[in-house]
Amino acid sequence: MKKTNLTGLTADEIEKFVVSLGEKRFRAKQLYSWIYTRLATQFDEMTNLSKDFRARLNEVATIATLEKVKSIRSSESNTQKFLFKLNDGAQIESVFIPEPRRKTVCLSSQVGCALGCQFCATATLGFKRDLKRREIIAQLMAIMREVDEDITNVVFMGMGEPFLNYDEVIAACRLMNHPDGLAVGNRRIVISTCGIVPAIRRFADENQPFKLAISLNAPTDELRNRIMPINKKYPLSTLISAARYYSLKARFRVTFEYVLIAGVNDSVQDARMLRKLLSGFPCKINLIPLNPFSPDWKRPSEDQVNRFAAEFYDMHAVVSVRWSRGADIQAACGQLAAK
Repeated sequence: MKKTNLTGLTADEIEKFVVSLGEKRFRAKQLYSWIYTRLATQFDEMTNLSKDFRARLNEVATIATLEKVKSIRSSESNTQKFLFKLNDGAQIESVFIPEPRRKTVCLSSQVGCALGCQFCATATLGFKRDLKRREIIAQLMAIMREVDEDITNVVFMGMGEPFLNYDEVIAACRLMNHPDGLAVGNRRIVISTCGIVPAIRRFADENQPFKLAISLNAPTDELRNRIMPINKKYPLSTLISAARYYSLKARFRVTFEYVLIAGVNDSVQDARMLRKLLSGFPCKINLIPLNPFSPDWKRPSEDQVNRFAAEFYDMHAVVSVRWSRGADIQAACGQLAAK
């Protein structure tokens, strides 16, 4: 008999499962709490459940966990990268980023990625498959068990394009946000997309409470076509229109991420074109100096980063330079390649 995997099930789904076993409904809340609050991996740990119920659960159910292949810690920032193996043998990476005021986990949403962004290590893998919500949430739970920290923030900036796996990612976000479980605040969950326009509009129409970030990285179609092929399908005019639609519909500020690549998109002229492109509606701009994975792409100097950022100082937007943590262990933005 195939066992029911409880990892990734909602409170309602666990309740239906418990009732189907002939147990009282309140047992579902206990089971949900053990899985998502106490992070139990074995039913025998659940001491407030009767021995008979635990024995029955062992017969018909399982709590899926990810196999940790390896982890490595940065000597510079204590950022920790994890390599996980899935049931089918595929591998993904996730990252824990500790800071004084926040503890962030960066999650993957796919095995590999189909979008082919030229400066991203994940693109070298190609696309293998989408992750199920249980595999997405299992990354977070595995890291929480490993680091023994309360996680304050979750970002979908790991392997894959989250909005090409929309349903599973949103389902996982809702589980993370549930107050009786992992209880990560909705505005502390950030979904980053390369610009899947229909999904951005759907995200707005559904009034999803999670934060939206758009990986922009170029101020013109000509340049974006070259470094981000998805732009050929959803050019900047279409993408910015969708971003404005989201801003008006959701009444939330959009975050634009702009990876600065030396000699490619980091000139003062690029900055002025970017400013013009994003003027007229509230947004946040994160400037991210490139984290190289190949000698073909280089990070600009700190002086050049500052010259670029200076063009935005009097703009009505929140602009910040984000120096990624974990670059020394290939764990920073754009460096995950399941190695």
